[in-house]
Amino acid sequence: MLLRFRVANHRSIRDEHELSLIGTEFNEGTARDTPLTSKGRPLTMLPVLGVFGANASGKSNLLSAFRFMQEAVRSSFADWAKEPGFVPREPFKLDPACREETTLFEVDLLLGHNPIRYTYGFELSDERVEAEWLHAYPHGKRNVWFDREAGRADDGADEFVFRGTGFKGQREVLVALTRPNALFLSAGATLNDPQLSLVHHWFVDNLWVVSPDADIATRTRWTQRLLTEHKRSADYQDRITRLLSVADLGLTGIDVDRDSGQVKLRHRALDGGEVPMDFLAEESLGTHAWFAFLGPLLTVLDAGATLLVDELDSSLHPTLAAEVVRLFQDPDSNPRAAQLIFTTHDATLLGNAVLGRPLDRDQVWIAMKRRSGETELYALTDAKPRKEENLELGYLRGRYGGIPRITAGEIQRELSWQAARGTA
Repeated sequence: MLLRFRVANHRSIRDEHELSLIGTEFNEGTARDTPLTSKGRPLTMLPVLGVFGANASGKSNLLSAFRFMQEAVRSSFADWAKEPGFVPREPFKLDPACREETTLFEVDLLLGHNPIRYTYGFELSDERVEAEWLHAYPHGKRNVWFDREAGRADDGADEFVFRGTGFKGQREVLVALTRPNALFLSAGATLNDPQLSLVHHWFVDNLWVVSPDADIATRTRWTQRLLTEHKRSADYQDRITRLLSVADLGLTGIDVDRDSGQVKLRHRALDGGEVPMDFLAEESLGTHAWFAFLGPLLTVLDAGATLLVDELDSSLHPTLAAEVVRLFQDPDSNPRAAQLIFTTHDATLLGNAVLGRPLDRDQVWIAMKRRSGETELYALTDAKPRKEENLELGYLRGRYGGIPRITAGEIQRELSWQAARGTA
C-alpha cells in the first residue's frame, strides 16, 4: 500500500514535490482505515487519486518518475553494471545547474500481513548512487535498516550505517557486492535477502504503470492470458464478460479458443440469437481499449496492488472512467485495498451533474507548468474547497490552476493573423 511519493529533479519536475495518499479532513468516506496513527489520530489511506492538468503540464512526468524508480529497483544491480560510472537519470534540462544536482525518489509504504510502514528512497547523480536509505517503523518507532552515503568512508568507499538489530541480513557481503551505480536494495533482493525482498517485491509485483495508447497490444495479450492460461480462467471469463457488457449493451458472451488464444465476442442479433465477431478484425477501437484495460485492472484488484494510468480519459469514455474510479472506491469490489493513481484532463470527473463526482476533494491533485518550464504539483485541498462546491466549474474557470493559459478564440486569431500575413 502506497502512502506517499516524493520526487525532485526528474524531467519537468525540478523542485521537490510530494504526492500523498493519506486521507484528510476533506475526505467524505472513501478513505480506508490503516493500523497507523498520527498525532494520536487514526491514519487513513486513499484508494484513488486523480492528477488533473493541462497538456504538457507534467502529469505524465509524474508517472514517469514512478516508472523510473521501479526500473531502478528492478534492474540497477544487473543492467547498470553494463556501463560503469553511468546512471540513466533524466534531470531537469531547462536549468544547466540541475545536471550537477541529485535526482531524488522516495516512497512510504505499508507492507506485510501485520502491516508495517517503510520509508525507502535514494538520490542519484550521473555517475552513481549518492545516497540510499530504508527505515522501518514497527510499533510506530523508526528503525534504521540502513543509511548509505557516497564516498564517506575513510577509504573513499560508500559509507553504510546499520543502526540496531532491525536489519538482520549479511551486511558485509551485501555491501561488498553493491557497486557505486547499483542500489543496495537491488543487490539484496538479487541474493534473496528476505527483509529487502519484501520492499523489492512491492516495486516488482505490486506497482503497475500503464499508458492506454502506448501499450494496448501488450495489455490485450494480458487480458487474453487471464481468459486462457490462468487457473481461474472461468472466473475471469465471467467477470470480463460482465465488465465488457457495461460498455457494450449488446454483448452476450465470450468464446475463447484456449489453444490459439483467439477471442470472439458474442453479440445479440436482431432475431434474438447470437452472432460471434472476430475480436481483432470486427470489434471497435473502444471495445479494444476497454478489453485491454481489464487485464491490469482485474490483476491489480485481485492482488491489492497499485495501478498508475496515464490519461485515463484518452481511451475510455468519461462514464467508464468514473466506473473504474468507483470500482476502487468500493470496499466490496476492492476488498484488498488496491489503489488507482491516474492523470486526466477530464473535468467531468470533478462534477456532480453527470457523473456524481466519484472523487472526494482530497483525491484531486493539480499539475501546472510554471513559466520557467518546471512542473508544480499540489493538492486541490490547498484551496480549501467547500463540500458543496462545484469542483468542475471551479477547475474550468481556473480557480485551482492547472488549465491552459489561453483566452477564448486565441488560437483562431493566431492562425488568422498568420494566414493574413502570408498573403500580404
